[in-house]
Amino acid sequence: MELGLEGRVALVTGASRGIGAAIARVLAGEGMRLLLVARSSEGLEATAAAARGAGEEVATHPADLRRPEAAGAAVADAVARFGRLDLLVNCAGATKRGDFLALTEEDWADGYALKLHGAVRLCRAAWPHLVAARGAVVNIAGAGGRVASADFTIGGSVNAALMNFTKALADRGVRDGVRVNCINPGLIATDRLAARIRARAAELGADEAAGAASLAAEHGVARIGAPEEIGRVVAFLASERAAGYVQGALWDVDGGWVRAV
Repeated sequence: MELGLEGRVALVTGASRGIGAAIARVLAGEGMRLLLVARSSEGLEATAAAARGAGEEVATHPADLRRPEAAGAAVADAVARFGRLDLLVNCAGATKRGDFLALTEEDWADGYALKLHGAVRLCRAAWPHLVAARGAVVNIAGAGGRVASADFTIGGSVNAALMNFTKALADRGVRDGVRVNCINPGLIATDRLAARIRARAAELGADEAAGAASLAAEHGVARIGAPEEIGRVVAFLASERAAGYVQGALWDVDGGWVRAV
Protein backbone atom coordinates (compact mmCIF):
# COMPACT_ATOMS: atom_id res chain seq x y z
CA MET A 1 0.00 0.00 0.00
CA GLU A 2 1.26 3.47 -0.87
CA LEU A 3 1.17 5.35 2.44
CA GLY A 4 2.41 8.76 1.33
CA LEU A 5 4.94 9.13 4.16
CA GLU A 6 7.91 10.14 2.01
CA GLY A 7 9.80 13.15 3.36
CA ARG A 8 7.84 13.34 6.60
CA VAL A 9 9.63 13.41 9.95
CA ALA A 10 9.27 10.95 12.85
CA LEU A 11 10.73 10.92 16.34
CA VAL A 12 10.98 7.34 17.60
CA THR A 13 11.92 6.56 21.19
CA GLY A 14 13.26 3.26 22.48
CA ALA A 15 14.92 2.95 19.08
CA SER A 16 18.16 1.27 20.15
CA ARG A 17 16.74 -2.26 20.01
CA GLY A 18 13.70 -4.49 19.75
CA ILE A 19 10.37 -3.07 18.67
CA GLY A 20 11.60 0.53 18.56
CA ALA A 21 14.46 -0.36 16.23
CA ALA A 22 12.10 -2.31 13.96
CA ILE A 23 9.70 0.63 13.84
CA ALA A 24 12.58 2.86 12.76
CA ARG A 25 13.58 0.48 9.97
CA VAL A 26 10.02 0.20 8.67
CA LEU A 27 9.44 3.97 8.71
CA ALA A 28 12.74 4.59 6.93
CA GLY A 29 11.64 2.10 4.31
CA GLU A 30 8.51 4.20 3.81
CA GLY A 31 10.68 7.25 3.12
CA MET A 32 10.43 9.04 6.45
CA ARG A 33 13.23 11.10 7.97
CA LEU A 34 13.97 10.02 11.52
CA LEU A 35 15.32 11.17 14.86
CA LEU A 36 16.01 8.12 17.00
CA VAL A 37 16.08 8.47 20.79
CA ALA A 38 17.28 6.06 23.48
CA ARG A 39 19.86 5.86 26.24
CA SER A 40 22.28 3.62 24.35
CA SER A 41 24.42 5.54 21.83
CA GLU A 42 25.83 2.30 20.47
CA GLY A 43 22.42 0.76 19.96
CA LEU A 44 21.10 3.92 18.32
CA GLU A 45 23.97 4.00 15.86
CA ALA A 46 23.35 0.38 14.91
CA THR A 47 19.67 1.11 14.28
CA ALA A 48 20.51 4.26 12.34
CA ALA A 49 22.96 2.38 10.12
CA ALA A 50 20.30 -0.20 9.28
CA ALA A 51 17.64 2.46 8.66
CA ARG A 52 19.95 4.50 6.45
CA GLY A 53 20.14 1.53 4.13
CA ALA A 54 16.83 2.77 2.76
CA GLY A 55 18.59 5.98 1.74
CA GLU A 56 16.76 8.24 4.18
CA GLU A 57 18.03 10.86 6.62
CA VAL A 58 18.40 9.32 10.05
CA ALA A 59 19.84 11.11 13.09
CA THR A 60 20.37 9.93 16.65
CA HIS A 61 19.77 11.66 19.97
CA PRO A 62 21.05 9.75 23.01
CA ALA A 63 19.02 10.74 26.06
CA ASP A 64 17.56 9.42 29.29
CA LEU A 65 13.89 10.24 28.92
CA ARG A 66 13.33 9.65 32.62
CA ARG A 67 14.86 13.12 33.12
CA PRO A 68 12.20 15.86 32.92
CA GLU A 69 14.19 18.08 30.57
CA ALA A 70 15.04 15.32 28.08
CA ALA A 71 11.73 15.27 26.18
CA GLY A 72 11.81 18.94 25.23
CA ALA A 73 15.43 18.67 24.13
CA ALA A 74 14.67 15.67 21.89
CA VAL A 75 11.73 17.38 20.20
CA ALA A 76 13.75 20.58 19.73
CA ASP A 77 16.55 18.57 18.12
CA ALA A 78 14.14 16.92 15.66
CA VAL A 79 12.64 20.24 14.60
CA ALA A 80 16.05 21.93 14.37
CA ARG A 81 17.40 19.15 12.15
CA PHE A 82 14.41 18.61 9.89
CA GLY A 83 12.26 21.73 10.20
CA ARG A 84 9.08 19.91 11.20
CA LEU A 85 7.66 16.94 13.10
CA ASP A 86 4.90 14.72 11.71
CA LEU A 87 4.96 11.66 13.92
CA LEU A 88 5.86 10.85 17.51
CA VAL A 89 6.27 7.17 18.40
CA ASN A 90 6.54 6.52 22.14
CA CYS A 91 8.18 3.11 22.39
CA ALA A 92 10.65 3.63 25.26
CA GLY A 93 10.22 1.85 28.54
CA ALA A 94 10.87 -1.57 30.01
CA THR A 95 9.28 -2.46 33.33
CA LYS A 96 10.46 -4.98 35.89
CA ARG A 97 8.64 -8.27 36.33
CA GLY A 98 8.51 -10.15 39.60
CA ASP A 99 6.70 -10.95 42.82
CA PHE A 100 4.64 -7.93 43.85
CA LEU A 101 5.89 -8.15 47.43
CA ALA A 102 9.51 -8.12 46.25
CA LEU A 103 9.19 -5.10 43.94
CA THR A 104 10.54 -1.92 45.51
CA GLU A 105 9.50 1.72 45.49
CA GLU A 106 12.40 2.34 43.12
CA ASP A 107 11.15 -0.37 40.74
CA TRP A 108 7.72 1.24 40.59
CA ALA A 109 9.07 4.77 40.19
CA ASP A 110 11.42 3.68 37.41
CA GLY A 111 8.67 1.81 35.56
CA TYR A 112 6.45 4.87 35.41
CA ALA A 113 9.23 7.43 34.90
CA LEU A 114 10.10 6.34 31.38
CA LYS A 115 7.14 4.59 29.80
CA LEU A 116 4.38 6.86 31.08
CA HIS A 117 5.90 10.15 32.25
CA GLY A 118 8.42 10.19 29.40
CA ALA A 119 5.61 9.71 26.87
CA VAL A 120 3.48 12.42 28.50
CA ARG A 121 6.35 14.92 28.38
CA LEU A 122 7.16 14.10 24.77
CA CYS A 123 3.55 14.56 23.74
CA ARG A 124 3.42 17.91 25.50
CA ALA A 125 6.65 19.11 23.85
CA ALA A 126 5.75 17.76 20.40
CA TRP A 127 2.11 18.86 20.35
CA PRO A 128 2.48 22.33 18.77
CA HIS A 129 4.60 20.86 15.96
CA LEU A 130 2.18 17.98 15.41
CA VAL A 131 -0.71 20.44 15.26
CA ALA A 132 1.14 22.46 12.63
CA ALA A 133 1.80 19.32 10.58
CA ARG A 134 -1.59 17.72 11.27
CA GLY A 135 0.49 14.81 12.44
CA ALA A 136 0.11 11.78 14.67
CA VAL A 137 1.14 10.11 17.91
CA VAL A 138 1.47 6.35 18.23
CA ASN A 139 1.98 5.01 21.74
CA ILE A 140 3.35 1.49 22.22
CA ALA A 141 1.78 0.03 25.35
CA GLY A 142 1.29 -3.74 25.62
CA ALA A 143 -1.25 -6.53 25.88
CA GLY A 144 -0.30 -6.89 29.54
CA GLY A 145 -2.31 -3.74 30.16
CA ARG A 146 -5.44 -5.66 29.19
CA VAL A 147 -4.65 -9.05 30.75
CA ALA A 148 -3.63 -8.88 34.40
CA SER A 149 -0.82 -11.06 35.72
CA ALA A 150 0.54 -11.41 39.24
CA ASP A 151 4.14 -11.10 38.07
CA PHE A 152 3.52 -8.06 35.86
CA THR A 153 1.95 -5.56 38.23
CA ILE A 154 4.19 -2.64 37.22
CA GLY A 155 4.09 -3.22 33.48
CA GLY A 156 0.40 -4.04 33.39
CA SER A 157 -0.62 -0.90 35.27
CA VAL A 158 1.74 1.32 33.25
CA ASN A 159 0.35 -0.07 29.99
CA ALA A 160 -3.21 0.46 31.17
CA ALA A 161 -2.38 4.04 32.13
CA LEU A 162 -0.81 4.66 28.72
CA MET A 163 -3.95 3.35 27.03
CA ASN A 164 -6.14 5.69 29.07
CA PHE A 165 -3.78 8.58 28.29
CA THR A 166 -4.07 7.74 24.60
CA LYS A 167 -7.86 7.98 24.74
CA ALA A 168 -7.73 11.28 26.64
CA LEU A 169 -5.16 12.87 24.33
CA ALA A 170 -7.09 11.66 21.28
CA ASP A 171 -10.05 13.65 22.58
CA ARG A 172 -7.86 16.77 22.48
CA GLY A 173 -6.53 15.64 19.11
CA VAL A 174 -10.00 15.80 17.57
CA ARG A 175 -10.01 19.53 18.27
CA ASP A 176 -6.40 20.15 17.25
CA GLY A 177 -6.14 17.88 14.21
CA VAL A 178 -3.68 15.36 15.66
CA ARG A 179 -4.37 11.63 15.46
CA VAL A 180 -3.45 9.72 18.64
CA ASN A 181 -3.55 5.93 18.75
CA CYS A 182 -2.02 3.06 20.69
CA ILE A 183 -0.63 -0.38 19.82
CA ASN A 184 -0.61 -3.25 22.29
CA PRO A 185 2.00 -5.79 21.21
CA GLY A 186 1.71 -9.34 22.44
CA LEU A 187 4.60 -11.83 22.47
CA ILE A 188 7.16 -10.24 20.16
CA ALA A 189 10.62 -11.64 19.39
CA THR A 190 12.84 -9.19 21.28
CA ASP A 191 15.83 -9.64 23.59
CA ARG A 192 13.54 -9.38 26.61
CA LEU A 193 11.30 -12.17 25.34
CA ALA A 194 14.35 -14.26 24.46
CA ALA A 195 15.30 -14.27 28.15
CA ARG A 196 11.82 -15.53 29.07
CA ILE A 197 12.06 -18.22 26.38
CA ARG A 198 15.40 -19.41 27.76
CA ALA A 199 13.97 -19.52 31.27
CA ARG A 200 10.96 -21.51 30.09
CA ALA A 201 13.20 -23.90 28.15
CA ALA A 202 15.27 -24.47 31.30
CA GLU A 203 12.10 -25.20 33.30
CA LEU A 204 11.07 -27.76 30.69
CA GLY A 205 14.54 -29.23 30.28
CA ALA A 206 14.12 -28.62 26.55
CA ASP A 207 15.54 -26.44 23.79
CA GLU A 208 14.59 -22.83 23.06
CA ALA A 209 12.20 -23.79 20.28
CA ALA A 210 10.21 -25.81 22.80
CA GLY A 211 10.37 -22.91 25.26
CA ALA A 212 8.98 -20.53 22.64
CA ALA A 213 6.23 -22.98 21.71
CA SER A 214 5.31 -23.36 25.37
CA LEU A 215 5.00 -19.60 25.88
CA ALA A 216 2.90 -19.26 22.73
CA ALA A 217 0.60 -22.07 23.83
CA GLU A 218 0.23 -20.52 27.29
CA HIS A 219 -0.98 -17.29 25.67
CA GLY A 220 -3.23 -19.11 23.20
CA VAL A 221 -1.46 -17.86 20.07
CA ALA A 222 -0.11 -19.73 17.08
CA ARG A 223 3.35 -18.13 17.12
CA ILE A 224 5.52 -15.35 18.46
CA GLY A 225 5.34 -12.11 16.47
CA ALA A 226 8.14 -10.27 14.67
CA PRO A 227 9.05 -6.68 15.67
CA GLU A 228 8.58 -5.53 12.08
CA GLU A 229 4.91 -6.51 12.32
CA ILE A 230 4.49 -3.79 14.92
CA GLY A 231 6.43 -1.38 12.72
CA ARG A 232 4.07 -1.92 9.81
CA VAL A 233 1.05 -1.09 11.96
CA VAL A 234 2.79 2.09 13.15
CA ALA A 235 3.36 3.10 9.52
CA PHE A 236 -0.30 2.47 8.74
CA LEU A 237 -1.46 4.58 11.69
CA ALA A 238 0.96 7.37 10.72
CA SER A 239 -0.61 7.67 7.31
CA GLU A 240 -3.56 9.98 6.76
CA ARG A 241 -4.26 8.17 3.52
CA ALA A 242 -4.58 4.80 5.25
CA ALA A 243 -5.81 5.74 8.70
CA GLY A 244 -7.06 9.31 8.66
CA TYR A 245 -10.24 8.35 10.51
CA VAL A 246 -8.60 6.14 13.16
CA GLN A 247 -8.55 8.16 16.38
CA GLY A 248 -8.10 7.02 19.98
CA ALA A 249 -7.90 3.38 18.91
CA LEU A 250 -6.22 0.67 20.96
CA TRP A 251 -4.84 -1.86 18.47
CA ASP A 252 -4.10 -5.30 19.93
CA VAL A 253 -1.36 -6.74 17.71
CA ASP A 254 -0.99 -9.90 19.74
CA GLY A 255 -1.84 -12.93 17.61
CA GLY A 256 -5.22 -13.24 19.33
CA TRP A 257 -3.96 -13.34 22.92
CA VAL A 258 -6.54 -10.79 24.21
CA ARG A 259 -9.97 -12.32 23.77
CA ALA A 260 -11.99 -9.76 25.73
CA VAL A 261 -14.46 -7.55 23.86
